[in-house]
Amino acid sequence: TAQLMRDFGAIQSPQNAYLVNLGLESLHLRMAQHSKNGLALAQHLAAHPKIAWVRYPGLPGDDQYELAQKYLPNGASGVVSFGVAGGGGAGRGRAAAETFMANLKLAQIATHVADARTCVLHPANATHRQMNDAELAAAGITPDLIRLSCGIEATEDLVADIDQALAAV
Repeated sequence: TAQLMRDFGAIQSPQNAYLVNLGLESLHLRMAQHSKNGLALAQHLAAHPKIAWVRYPGLPGDDQYELAQKYLPNGASGVVSFGVAGGGGAGRGRAAAETFMANLKLAQIATHVADARTCVLHPANATHRQMNDAELAAAGITPDLIRLSCGIEATEDLVADIDQALAAV
């Protein structure tokens, strides 16, 4: 058993096991809403003039679209990556992303995904902040990149929050 504990970790407490099981019971409902919100926001962002680009495997034209259709027939998740258009000037994309993030009201700024609440992250200022611009570019992290992990809120509320934050950019 010591070998198993070393390889797999300690045994979870009964309360944690109960909470995991409770969450699993509603997972199929939550994932459907995550994916619905992800697709709706990806479509909305792709049509928005203040958005430079959108990456979402559920969008036709995305380089992962065919694989998503094959392997994710019930939805391509709630995670959408996009770039806020920054206009002219070096660093403007980063400034536009920062302004966008600062003006969100519903979405929580956090580094994780798959929460019931919508979370948003600007990797250049958070998870990859220790990297310089050259290192960010080598890692595929653009200064304008925003990662949005859609929660299970009403789709219209998320679109409204995105729109009001983009209006400030």
